[in-house]
Amino acid sequence: MSEEEKPTTTAETTPKPEAPKEEESTAEFAPVVELEEVDVETGEEEEEIVYSQRGKLFLYGETLLDVGSGTKSWKERGIGEIRILKHRQHQRMRVLMRQEKTMKVIVNHALDPRISLEPNSGSDRSWVWSAFDFASGELLETVFAIRFADSDIADKFKKDFEENQKEMEKILAGEDAPPSEEADAAAEALAGLSTKDEDAKEE
Repeated sequence: MSEEEKPTTTAETTPKPEAPKEEESTAEFAPVVELEEVDVETGEEEEEIVYSQRGKLFLYGETLLDVGSGTKSWKERGIGEIRILKHRQHQRMRVLMRQEKTMKVIVNHALDPRISLEPNSGSDRSWVWSAFDFASGELLETVFAIRFADSDIADKFKKDFEENQKEMEKILAGEDAPPSEEADAAAEALAGLSTKDEDAKEE
């Protein structure tokens, strides 16, 4: 039998059914509860970022299972941006860090000039320090460790940390602090008093 005489198959002769067309829904549903946008204040609105770098934070202390036992160990607090913030008005600085997913505050203490960054044993990309921290809502002496991606970042952190500590020391000592409105008013008042005294002497 020649190829021309061969019967065609059913698949070749039977047309394929067309797939049903999907209709796009145009229905609109109003939300059950409409929420208004609310501006959330973080407490950082009056501050500028002096330094910021991503790192992993550790805290030295008792775990929940060891509370009261005196047994302490390093425990991870989270990953996030550790920042040095400077207040635009009084120029004082603090160290702040939030967990990058929950935005929970895990470090919040003043950039005290007395803080000393110490190398973490066995690591060239980590520093250890202690400070009176307010992240928990109460002032507690806390031992921290921060670990960065490499030693260059760690060295830059130490350099910027210590440079800003020196500036903070000057601010606390009253040096390099911008004149305040209260200081200007007091100076004018003193000038007025001295002028009145001189006028009285002349009379």
